[in-house]
Amino acid sequence: MTHLKGLMAGVAVAALCATAAPAADIAIIGGKADDAFFAKIKKGIDDATLVVEAHGGTVNYLQLQTYDNIGGDAANLVRTAISQGVDIIAVPNWVPGSEDEAILSAKAAGIPVMLYNAGGGDKAKELGAINYIGNEEYPAGLAGGRYFAEHGAKHVICVNTVPGAGNLEDRCRGIADGMAEAGLKAEQLPLPSSAFGDPTAVAEAIKATLLGDETIDGVFAISSGDADSAFIGMQQAGKSETVQMGSFDMNVSGLERIRDGEQLFAIDQQPWLQGFLAVTLSDGYVNYGLAMATSPLLTGPGIVDASNIEATLKGGEQGYR
Repeated sequence: MTHLKGLMAGVAVAALCATAAPAADIAIIGGKADDAFFAKIKKGIDDATLVVEAHGGTVNYLQLQTYDNIGGDAANLVRTAISQGVDIIAVPNWVPGSEDEAILSAKAAGIPVMLYNAGGGDKAKELGAINYIGNEEYPAGLAGGRYFAEHGAKHVICVNTVPGAGNLEDRCRGIADGMAEAGLKAEQLPLPSSAFGDPTAVAEAIKATLLGDETIDGVFAISSGDADSAFIGMQQAGKSETVQMGSFDMNVSGLERIRDGEQLFAIDQQPWLQGFLAVTLSDGYVNYGLAMATSPLLTGPGIVDASNIEATLKGGEQGYR
């Protein structure tokens, strides 16, 4: 009987091994390691990697080195992933004109693609991607413009430090349209992409713009790092108490400004969720044929202001918001 039990146990283990799903080798393309926003996405990726590794798979994070040629560099990273023979690629579609061809090449090579962070549901359908995980940028910008208008702003600038990136252009366009609905004004302030991550350059540009136009009463930043720089520029211009500020995304300093009444609001797209879901859903798709019935899978937008700042600040302090 003991021998029989041992034999049955061995058969059961063999059956499990025979039916086990193949491990997934996942390539996920993302922003720079020192980018505060992508640090949260990377935290989600790292947490999800534990799930993939438990299934015997791997996750390779392919990161941009600069944002000077964001679309072309992202396309080259897709091509790198194709050459590595990965099972699936997760990638933001920042600049469709540069990236679409590479993404379609992955599909042609039999490698499924998951869009996340930038691109949207319509683009995912167009390219035959599994899904899109993230924010719909234009509606998020529209919500920001409407929020500014509801809180008294009449002339807003949307500071874009990566002009040409489709998702950021959509954000600023949404801000402008949301303000225009109320008969108010918003315009984009495009800065050289080299200004991204350069606090001095961003602060100086905003200071000069505010001092050059007394009608501006709202500043909108496209990232949490730029929001920190924008606030410095507003202070240097002597406008921090008379000009309202909003931002896409947030960090602890931005959340503290909202708590202290120094920043009006932030638009949250939950980057940790984007990274975590992009990896875990890719793993489930390759290993088990799992796919979400909902498409796109939206992680935002959500408005963070004085009404919900305390709960959000707790998540920010732990690196999740």
